[in-house]
Amino acid sequence: MLTLGIESSCDETAAAVVEDGRKVLSSVVASQADLHAAYGGVVPELASRNHVVKILPVVEEALATAGTTLDRAGGIAVTAGPGLMGSLLVGVMFAKAVAMAKKIPLVGVNHLEGHLCAVRLEERHPEAPYLGLIVSGGHTSLYLVEDLGQYKLVGRTRDDAAGEAFDKVAKLLGLGYPGGPVIDRMARDGDPKAFRFPRAMPKRLEFSFSGLKTAVVNVVRSKGIPEGGRLFDLVASFQEAVADTLASKTLLAANKAGVTDVVVAGGVASNSRIRAVMEDRCAAEGIRAWFAPPALCTDNAAMIAAAGYPRLVRGENHAVDLTANPSLEL
Repeated sequence: MLTLGIESSCDETAAAVVEDGRKVLSSVVASQADLHAAYGGVVPELASRNHVVKILPVVEEALATAGTTLDRAGGIAVTAGPGLMGSLLVGVMFAKAVAMAKKIPLVGVNHLEGHLCAVRLEERHPEAPYLGLIVSGGHTSLYLVEDLGQYKLVGRTRDDAAGEAFDKVAKLLGLGYPGGPVIDRMARDGDPKAFRFPRAMPKRLEFSFSGLKTAVVNVVRSKGIPEGGRLFDLVASFQEAVADTLASKTLLAANKAGVTDVVVAGGVASNSRIRAVMEDRCAAEGIRAWFAPPALCTDNAAMIAAAGYPRLVRGENHAVDLTANPSLEL
């Protein structure tokens, strides 16, 4: 069965065609990063207006790339939340209109479940139960995946998400937006031990990155923005604190749950240092770390199709009553 996935929860307009919930035939993502760069972050009104312009061409490109048409789609899966309300509404209303016009079953998908299901698009992937870490610009959460569709929240951030901290530190240092990729690149030439930054609540499963962000602010306030190699040291030390925190708490949760597989998902899972630290720390404790390819870590519609496929197979159809929910819980 072919599933058309649609994702518009934040600032990427995405569509994908996935066969039988596993084989990606196409995945198209229209990024708005350049549009929001001047503001140092996503402007919700601009994001939703841009989705309106991009969604039809993106869906058409996804169908054309997959060599198919809407008439051959067995179902549509669309992100219903969480996310920005205006952005979500564009995707949900478009999907509902298409589903009702073409008489195609439609299911709403939780964006976080999509991230957890991205790894299932790989040929090799873990079987439940396993621990899932979702780490992105809007979320830093730990879930025990008891089965497909059965998730138990075991820890989340009290304040900033990890990706948000990357963006705010990058903005503070004048590095541009989005901050994650540029910090990842610069940190490779820096000393991750040059600055001593805090790791909040090391014995608990809750995250907090506001203190780490404040520690970077204090360095800048006292000494100004470092220059040359010292700037590389600063971003490397910041990144190392994030990576260490994520790995420590993930391993703590995995050991408490008694699982031997960990899935790291979300846009920040593309960070090369976070991947390396997680892999090394997990291997040292006999735990397997799993990552989706970077293109499937950031917001995309293939993961939404993968998450929606089992519901479509069960015969679910929300084409009439589906609504967007910016605070949707997993």
